[in-house]
Amino acid sequence: MKNRHAALFLLLVLLAALPQFLPRFYTYIAAIVLLTGLLATSLNLAIGYGGIYQFHHAVFYGIGAYGTALMLTRGTMPAVFGFLAGPLASAALSLVMGLVCIRLSKLYFGMLQISLGSLVWATVYRWYSFTGGDDGIHGVPLPDAIASPQGSYYFTLAVAALSVFALYRIVRSPFGMTLQGIRDNPVRSEAIGVNVRLHQLAALVVAGFFGGVAGMLFVVVDTSVFPDMMFWTFSLEVLVMCLLGGMYTFFGPFAGAAAIVLLRVFASVYTPYWSLLLGVLLTLVIIFLPDGVAGYLVRRLRGREGVRA
Repeated sequence: MKNRHAALFLLLVLLAALPQFLPRFYTYIAAIVLLTGLLATSLNLAIGYGGIYQFHHAVFYGIGAYGTALMLTRGTMPAVFGFLAGPLASAALSLVMGLVCIRLSKLYFGMLQISLGSLVWATVYRWYSFTGGDDGIHGVPLPDAIASPQGSYYFTLAVAALSVFALYRIVRSPFGMTLQGIRDNPVRSEAIGVNVRLHQLAALVVAGFFGGVAGMLFVVVDTSVFPDMMFWTFSLEVLVMCLLGGMYTFFGPFAGAAAIVLLRVFASVYTPYWSLLLGVLLTLVIIFLPDGVAGYLVRRLRGREGVRA
């Protein structure tokens, strides 16, 4: 346990030192990795730990970004309210969609959520007078303290680290353990008195909130927002991040997000078919590492500890 805490501390120190050595572009990429990792981790709370078929998680990411951008560009309140408005709007949307979909199970839940999320995307895409339509919103004003590339990076690092820690505590809490029990056997959980739908709905709201936090951070890093970030294909990409890293490990989705973001940035320089490379990589992982890369490493580590014991 001490070694794990020491490793996490060293990782945070390394991440904090990156802007001092990296050019501006790579600092931007590092911030995108952090917020995308948070997005994948928030999805994993629902789909990995809760067993809920959350197939359109990107809609909460987009609403979080739009809520923040609209408050900062059109609102008259302090910026902190804009940073809160996006995640709260995502949580509210997640609650509404959850209430509509929660009575359905598994694949039917996911299909209805895709339909409702696509409806939200179409509304944002066509509402030119309010959301800017397909042009999105650009040049979002930020407080001076986080307007610079380094300021936005450190803000992203701090918020992402606190959010991931909060998600970790939620997963390790009695609520998180109950959620995993529901995932493994919802019938038995309900038989012993657990309110299955209420726990699943709460997980959806929490996942939507932190997905909105990731969207808010995107506005801070990019100072823009556009409807494509809530299109269903991006939701599929975030799901792939969870599968690649390992849905049944906490840090696996974060690692999967980092791998895909870096692959998209650097592989696309050499070939326009980087998505084909991603597809081949995912196929190999599913065949040979069904628990994901992090899941495989955790299983090997536990096996070695068992041998030593």
